[in-house]
Amino acid sequence: MRGLSSLCRSSWLSRTRREAPFSILFSNTLCSDNSDGVQSSRIKIFDRHFRRKQLDRAAWLMRSKDSFVDTVAENLLDRLEDCKKTFPTALCLGGSLEAVRRLLRGRGAIERLIMMSTSHDMVKLCRDAEHGVQSENIETSFMVGDEEFLPVKESSLDLVISCLGLHWTNDLPGAMIQSRLALKPDGLFLAAILGGETLKELRIACTVAQMEREGGISPRISPLAQVRDAGNLLTRAGFSLPGVDVDEFVVRYPSALDLVEHLRAMGETNALLQRNTILKRETALATAAIYDSMFAAEDGTIPATFQVIYMTGWRDHPSQQRAKRRGSATVSFQDIQKQFGSES
Repeated sequence: MRGLSSLCRSSWLSRTRREAPFSILFSNTLCSDNSDGVQSSRIKIFDRHFRRKQLDRAAWLMRSKDSFVDTVAENLLDRLEDCKKTFPTALCLGGSLEAVRRLLRGRGAIERLIMMSTSHDMVKLCRDAEHGVQSENIETSFMVGDEEFLPVKESSLDLVISCLGLHWTNDLPGAMIQSRLALKPDGLFLAAILGGETLKELRIACTVAQMEREGGISPRISPLAQVRDAGNLLTRAGFSLPGVDVDEFVVRYPSALDLVEHLRAMGETNALLQRNTILKRETALATAAIYDSMFAAEDGTIPATFQVIYMTGWRDHPSQQRAKRRGSATVSFQDIQKQFGSES
C-alpha cells in the first residue's frame, strides 16, 4: 500500500491544479421533480443542509497535505490501471474531489471530467486549484449538485467515481442506482466509503464520558455501512461483476482535539438529523481524557482507526463475463472426484 508510512502523524490536504477550460453549473437548472431539494429523500438520517455547511467549512480549513485522504484516493485510482478499457467521460462525486483530481495523472485516459459537490465553496476551491495541476489535456467542468439527485442524463458517462462521499447520503442504494443509470453500458462505478469500524476508539470514549457525566448517551458519530453490506448494496443497485475490498488505517494524533480538528478539515464531523447540537464542556474534556487513558501509546499519541470500503461495479453489457445457465454443465463433479481421486 502506497504512502502508509506517512499515516502515523496528523495529515492535511494540499491543493494543486492546472489551467484548463472550465465552468460551474448548478444542478437546480438540470435537476428534476424534487421541489424540496436535497431534503426530499424518503429516508432521512443525515441533515443534508448541514452537510453542505460542513463541506463549506472544510473548503476553508484544508491545509497543505492529508496523507490519509491521498492514500485512499490513490488506492481507488489504482483500480483504473487494472482496466484495459478507457473512460473518455467521467463524473467525480462529492467527497475528496481535490485529491482525486490531483492524483489522477492520466489514469483511465479521461478526456472530459465533471467534478460535482453539494458545496459551492468546495467546487470553487477545486476550480481555483485547477491551475496548479500538470497539463493532462482534460476538459474539466464543475457542478454544484447533490449525489442523491444526480443532474446527469442517463447513459452519458463512462466512469463514476466517488472518494469518501457517498456514506453521507440518506439513500445510499438509490444514489448507487442513479450512478448506474448515468453510466453507459460497460461503464464503471468506483467508490470508497468509510466503514462501520471507523473511529471505534472515539465511539467508546464518547459513550463512557456521556454515561459518566450525563447519565445517558446520544449519537455523536454517524452510523456507517458494514463490510457485509457493501456487496449487497452493489447487487441491489443492479451492478454487474461487483467487487468489494477493505483497508484499515490507523492514524496517530497528538490528542483527541487534534483528531476532531482533522475530522472538521475533512468535513467528516457529525451530520445526523437527530444529533444533539449541544456538547457540554465537561463531557468534551472527559471524552479526551478517557480516550487518552484507554488508547494512548507510550509516546503520548492516540490512535484513530479508519476503515475504508472500496466498491467496484459495472453497468451490464453483453461482452461481460457471466455465470452459465443453471443445469448447463457438461461435466459431473462426481466424475472429477473419481478422476482426481484415482490419481492420488
